[in-house]
Amino acid sequence: MTDWTHASGALLLAWMADRLFGEPRSAWHPVAWFGRIAAPMGLRARAWAPRAAFAAGTVFWLALVGSVAAAAFAVEQALSSVPAGAAIPLLTLVLKPTFAWRMLEDEVRAVDMALGRGLDEGRAQVARLCSRDVNQLDGSGVRETAIETLAENFNDSLVAPLFWFIVAGLPGAWAWRAANTLDSMWGYRGRWEWAGKWAARADDVLGYVPARLSAALLWRPAGCMSWLASITHLAREAHQTPSPNGGWPMAAMALRIGARLGKPGVYTLNARAPRPDAASIASALVVAGQAARRAVGCTLMLLAATGLMKAAPW
Repeated sequence: MTDWTHASGALLLAWMADRLFGEPRSAWHPVAWFGRIAAPMGLRARAWAPRAAFAAGTVFWLALVGSVAAAAFAVEQALSSVPAGAAIPLLTLVLKPTFAWRMLEDEVRAVDMALGRGLDEGRAQVARLCSRDVNQLDGSGVRETAIETLAENFNDSLVAPLFWFIVAGLPGAWAWRAANTLDSMWGYRGRWEWAGKWAARADDVLGYVPARLSAALLWRPAGCMSWLASITHLAREAHQTPSPNGGWPMAAMALRIGARLGKPGVYTLNARAPRPDAASIASALVVAGQAARRAVGCTLMLLAATGLMKAAPW
């Protein structure tokens, strides 16, 4: 694990870089490079019979995620002996691609702006964020999809990589980024059912704790409920979705902004609330932005606490 001062300094600089610059162009982004390497491997596994496809998908996943984690470990070890003045900026460069927040905010905000120009533009913009059919969505449906994407990716793109950075340093953050990328590429039913099964289940396991932490960061207990009743309500809503993890941040967001969210024919969250209106995306962005700052702040405090405990004489 990287020295906590290096880790904290790099995370703070990486967060500042994200706020100022967002993501680099795809041609320069290591996650895009990873995707281009993984794509033909997944297509090859998908073409085989179920057992062979499952075995190939599993082996390819282990090889790809293991290679990324090993490379991150090698970088982390190399930087551990470098003076802080050089190590922190270099670690920042390697850490930053493991999470993305400004890009997600910008894309969701762009949906709201496009919808203001017309329903077709709103549908076209939200299609950039999801894999569902957007052609039948009305204005509220477009907003629902954008808000759900914001909430779910609050976990996938920020909280989960930060969680694994705390747990396992740079290798942990990069292992999550690789695993989540493979799930987004391979983890589907239908033609990907067997080739992507391991990727989907691994993403569920690795994202289990972060998803619930994400919900806690987004959520606020209802004023008329006890804490226990509020938690029970949140859990009940989260279990409406088929995903073991995605429902938690989405349910927390639905309850927090007082809007009904859902996927037609699949699930509905906060069903008694009204559907999202023109102010809902802006409200969701405010809630998510506050939660993102809390996530980074908590991570910095935990890194500092871990470092102080290791340095203690006992």
